[in-house]
Amino acid sequence: MATLCVYCSSSDDIADRYPPIARALGTELAHRGHRLIYGGGRVGLMGVTARAVHDAGGHVTGVIPEKLKAREGIAYEFADEMVVTDTMAERKEAMYTRADAFVVLPGGYGTLEEFLEVLTLRQLDYHRRPIALVNTDGFYDPLLRFFDRLYDAKFARVDAETHVHVAPSPEEALDAIENGLPADVSS
Repeated sequence: MATLCVYCSSSDDIADRYPPIARALGTELAHRGHRLIYGGGRVGLMGVTARAVHDAGGHVTGVIPEKLKAREGIAYEFADEMVVTDTMAERKEAMYTRADAFVVLPGGYGTLEEFLEVLTLRQLDYHRRPIALVNTDGFYDPLLRFFDRLYDAKFARVDAETHVHVAPSPEEALDAIENGLPADVSS
């Protein structure tokens, strides 16, 4: 059993094709016996993922800053554990330190920022935990092309896919995570 940190959208104003991806990830995550840690929201893909984990009998830990929790209707009130932080930086740190691996679903600026941080930390050898990017329907193709450009121009020492498994589905992302979990996930 591992604790998987999921980064994803908190917006409900997204295309209908994205919630089923989050639902599939949450369901499969729970069926495989993993725990979810995520941004603590009940909205967007965050909420879809958390509800799917619970519906499948899994464990949900949310991490949310007090400022967002204070907004009515933002926090997922059914989380098994809700960690409330003072800042977004503390939120990210709590999620990062408790995670055995990271899964990135479609999302916006916040999702990208969180993903890029764990990718950078992996590249700098601050951790060796697996990272999987769910690229259903090519959502992340433009970003992956940009990563190739960074590498080709020598702004990155290695290709991004050296550190990130790009998966077309949540199931394949979880397969990659499970195959890449090191014996010691504390680093």
